[in-house]
Amino acid sequence: MKIIKKILFSRIIVMVISIIAQLLFLLGMLLFFKDYSPLFYSFSIILSGAAVLWIVNSERNPAYKIAWIIPIMFMPILGGVFYLLFGGYPFNNRERRAIEKIELESHDFLKEDNILIETMGKEKASAGNQACYIQSSSFFPPYAENKTTYYSIGEDKFEAMMESLEKAESFIFMEYFIIAEGHMWDSILNILKRKVSQGVTVHLIYDDFGCMLKLPSNYKNILESYGIKCQVFNPLIPVLSSRFNTRDHRKITVIDGQIAFTGGVNIADEYINVIEKYGHWKDMGIKIEGSAVQSFTLMFLSLWNAISGDKLDFKSYMEPSKNLKYPQHNGFVQPFTDSPLDTEAVGQRVYFNMITKAEKYVYITTPYLIIDSEIITALCAAAKSGVDVRIITPHHGDKISAHESTRSYYKVLVDSGVKIYEYEKGFMHGKTIVSDDKFAVVGTINMDFRSLYLHFECGVWMYNTSTVKDVYKDFKNTLENSLQIRRSDLSKISSVRKLFRQVLRLFAPLM
Repeated sequence: MKIIKKILFSRIIVMVISIIAQLLFLLGMLLFFKDYSPLFYSFSIILSGAAVLWIVNSERNPAYKIAWIIPIMFMPILGGVFYLLFGGYPFNNRERRAIEKIELESHDFLKEDNILIETMGKEKASAGNQACYIQSSSFFPPYAENKTTYYSIGEDKFEAMMESLEKAESFIFMEYFIIAEGHMWDSILNILKRKVSQGVTVHLIYDDFGCMLKLPSNYKNILESYGIKCQVFNPLIPVLSSRFNTRDHRKITVIDGQIAFTGGVNIADEYINVIEKYGHWKDMGIKIEGSAVQSFTLMFLSLWNAISGDKLDFKSYMEPSKNLKYPQHNGFVQPFTDSPLDTEAVGQRVYFNMITKAEKYVYITTPYLIIDSEIITALCAAAKSGVDVRIITPHHGDKISAHESTRSYYKVLVDSGVKIYEYEKGFMHGKTIVSDDKFAVVGTINMDFRSLYLHFECGVWMYNTSTVKDVYKDFKNTLENSLQIRRSDLSKISSVRKLFRQVLRLFAPLM
């Protein structure tokens, strides 16, 4: 009986029942107003027309606009209502202003480095241009004299994180989309509790949607009972709302302002292959040591202050990293973040710039390939221009809709000369892009609409670091365990599946 009671009153069951009840209520309202059909129909048409007008004149991605306009036009009675519920901005004006204010305050602690940008530009114009774009749009400057370490598998990153956490003396900041109870989290939690007892300050942010099925609903209180300061990003409430769309997809660990980790690896056992999900889990990460860690410190602090209402002093957490320097030959490093609260799709533009500026090759890994017309055009144009364009996606998908949507883009890319591969051993979750032995990005940004437009994300852009070659080598090694998708393979797909993929692709921006 206890087990049955626990299941019946679990968060997910309550959420599902509540949402179904609200959908039934909307349907009931529709039936109730049928006796007033001329008036109700006119009102619905006006509402849907207003929604379409708003969408067309918004600054959102065209594919996202089309994905909403079509269902509104097909269902004018309910289309406008559904857009009001799910299609708007995730936070109200007060919340948006609060977050934007704190982000602006954080920018004062990072000085622009135009001299470094000029130095890069003299070596290679496209490097200076990219660094300038990231600084002007994401407000995070480039850095020299840093050390970067690339991890080609989640297990290696986990081991390195454990070692670094053990050495923490002042503070630990952690921000993750998914935290799940198990070996990986239990091992980290033991260290965090021990560090708290030693006087180390520990702050943790986790995304409520990402952890809904992973952690108990009162987990924040449990962590705070250990002395760990915790905030839950965008706590879910059982009400139909566009807030469901916005998630904190970043994966950040900052230790003493001296070391930072990011990449695709969440804190759950499948990411380090302790348990198997969808075959072997292939993921990547990166460690930064040096002054560039300041950017990750500010990323965390600005979000923490925004969602907690605290006013943690930025300056007191920025001091430890100032005197850490590494040899100049380590190249240039530029962390950046992307927020859904503005109209600047930083991650999309960074990827786009790397693709269009590539001269010899551009290699990409992503768990989802659900892209807009700009990225499609850039990939196809690069391949047709003789650039070696290769993309590795999963062979075993984690979600049928996302996996089939990814495959719906294969034909147009393969026909243009882009080489598509699927990681045959299992699930490819890494988010990397490398080009011309000069540039690379390792971060949390998938090549899909959610990551590029709807989530809080982060990444590290690198120019001429030794890590760039490590990303390249890892990609080439991964190809040995990947299956190339050829035109002959695509011609064998049934008409029914092709139609299914075409429909999914149409609504992919909303998934």
